Amino acid sequence: MTKFTLEKRQLCDIQGRLFELALKNGYDCPAFIKDFMNSQTASALDDTYDRLQWAGEEYILEELDEEVNGLKKEGITYPVEVMYWIGYTYRYWHYYTKEASREIYKTANADTMNECWLGFHTLDVEMAIDNLKEIYRQNCDIV
Repeated sequence: MTKFTLEKRQLCDIQGRLFELALKNGYDCPAFIKDFMNSQTASALDDTYDRLQWAGEEYILEELDEEVNGLKKEGITYPVEVMYWIGYTYRYWHYYTKEASREIYKTANADTMNECWLGFHTLDVEMAIDNLKEIYRQNCDIV
């Protein structure tokens, strides 16, 4: 397992709580995840240091809502545990592989993450990420 600093683990938690907050605020979960992972807001969190990283999930959600000119309300919802896991795993993934959020989303979109949660949420995060990357590779080989 990769040694993560306390700060990186805290940022994983903040992103997990951000995804939970999106659900609590009534946003369509897949649309929120797509908007977030492809946003400048997520890119700022990918940076080595950006003030947004320590702004808290409420402020980050406001920034994203403004950036995309309004997040989609209502629609498909995922359970709160799934939303937290997706947010946490995506941020961890960035630290684990150094991939940008936008690229991570191309590998494992919201539907994939939701479908894999049941089998993957109890795995070590790095093992879950490796499995998600393998699923993507296998799907690319089929096409």
